[in-house]
Amino acid sequence: MIVQRVVLNSRPGKNGNPVAENFRVEEVNLSDSINEGQVQVRTLYLSVDPYMRCRMNEDTGTDYIRPWELSQVVDGGGIGIVEESKHINFTKGDFVTSFYWPWQTRVILDGNSLEKVDPQLVDGHLSYFLGAIGMPGLTSLIGIQEKGHITAGSNQTMVVSGAAGACGSLAGQIGHLMGCSRVVGICGTQEKCLFLTSELGFDAAVNYKTGNVAEQLRELCPAGVDVYFDNVGGDISDTVISQMNRNSHIILCGQISQYNKDVPYPPPLPPAVEAIQKERNITRERFLVLNYKDEFESGILQLSQWFKEGKLKIRETVTNGLENMGAAFQSMMTGGNIGKQIVCISEETSV
Repeated sequence: MIVQRVVLNSRPGKNGNPVAENFRVEEVNLSDSINEGQVQVRTLYLSVDPYMRCRMNEDTGTDYIRPWELSQVVDGGGIGIVEESKHINFTKGDFVTSFYWPWQTRVILDGNSLEKVDPQLVDGHLSYFLGAIGMPGLTSLIGIQEKGHITAGSNQTMVVSGAAGACGSLAGQIGHLMGCSRVVGICGTQEKCLFLTSELGFDAAVNYKTGNVAEQLRELCPAGVDVYFDNVGGDISDTVISQMNRNSHIILCGQISQYNKDVPYPPPLPPAVEAIQKERNITRERFLVLNYKDEFESGILQLSQWFKEGKLKIRETVTNGLENMGAAFQSMMTGGNIGKQIVCISEETSV
């Protein structure tokens, strides 16, 4: 059977901006038979995420993520439907997911690498398992639980950068649900600002591309900042940290403004900002959601419950077609998405 796949065509370089041309689509032959323990799946949805930028380098700079190889199939979060199974846990028609799903229309996988998902948890919106009811949701929820130190009723103010993205758009809502009295988002367009305040319940939003961020934050956070959910790093984060209160907390989710630069993770703060952090005893610890696997099951159930109760609003930016994976990745890295960026490979959910 002929299938399409996406391979890494070229590397952007450690200090380069990724472009769609770094990826290419090719056709390959998929075996007609599967071995014991394997399943053949048809891909429904694939995820593109900021963390993938380091996988485009020869060295990811981390010990838990491996680099993509040139001319080899690219992989990431994916969801699909089982078409044939020789694995005890799966039968034809099951919906399954993996963090290392090849960017391929159909694929034969080791059944042990897959996890079955229940469509009822997402009211049939299977792509949500790659976003709000998946890794980005868990990252936001567990990050806030573990590093945010929110106490309901104590009038805490939370600021979220990258607030209209996959994690940010959830983090602000979760901040409210867990007891923050004020949540302010920072993003890059007026459309995103309006989305945060009118649809997601943020109390206010700052467009960092217009006006003075420091002045706007001072106005919108008169009591200072107690919790900062940081998706971006760089100048924006330096500005927020300067307005944080004593004994406040930074949830270090991502540093997308730094991902096209050859710097360590998390990037060091400028000396003046680091001095503020130390003097005010602001925590800024690296947060890695994969260290909290024992909390995943209860986290998914909590996120699903909030979604079903209408307390967690979910927004996606959906691109269609495997051939547009590279374009979707480039767009996501430059803020073209609102909510989670998803690529739909096939919408046919029956076998």
